Amino acid sequence: MGEGLAIRRVAEHPADPLPRHVWPATLPPVRQILDDGLELGPATVFVGENGTGKSTIVEAIAVAFGLSAEGGSTGARLHTRTSESELWQHLSLARAPGGSRRGFFLRAETMHGFFTYLEQNPGTRPEPRFHEMSHGESFLEVIVDRFRGRGLWVLDEPESALSFSGCLALVGALQTLLAEGGSQVILSTHSPILARLDGADILEVGEWGIRASAWEDLNLVRNWKLFLDDPERYLHHLR
Repeated sequence: MGEGLAIRRVAEHPADPLPRHVWPATLPPVRQILDDGLELGPATVFVGENGTGKSTIVEAIAVAFGLSAEGGSTGARLHTRTSESELWQHLSLARAPGGSRRGFFLRAETMHGFFTYLEQNPGTRPEPRFHEMSHGESFLEVIVDRFRGRGLWVLDEPESALSFSGCLALVGALQTLLAEGGSQVILSTHSPILARLDGADILEVGEWGIRASAWEDLNLVRNWKLFLDDPERYLHHLR
């Protein structure tokens, strides 16, 4: 299992355990990874409410792999202000033989800074003019421009910039990468569209820790369906 993947398994580093009374080990999903480890397949989608730890987990995996906490490719060294947790320092990543060392971390809240970083640190090839695009267009363009070939593609809540059609376009781009082989996707999202990525292991995080779920059984999907069927059921409580 996991042959050719960038990361087969995430676990606590045996030589550097994280005290369980220290945040973010106090979050049940993080504690579960530290206690039991987590197997990863070609595509993994984390879903859950704000504050449950999904972005903390995704960020820690990305940084432990060698990606910048503020986003970018493996070689990017964008750094404006330290805000990431120390979790990545306590993780051990089991890499598969032949797995790619390339990757990219798309972190929605820091992409504006990443685009500025690219302008100030030009490479050997012309860069797309990301700052001249709309927010959503720039997100999709960076995926087209950077997510190529084999690699680890990590995305933290990319739907924040995307319309309905933009989310569908992102799903299509990720499914193409996975179909070509040699790529691995790790994604956190509040979007039922992105959570429907074909073949992905869907992990719902919350006070219970981490549990595998079918798409149609997610609280996220159920709540959206209920709201769309009868918005007034929710809105009258806000008046």
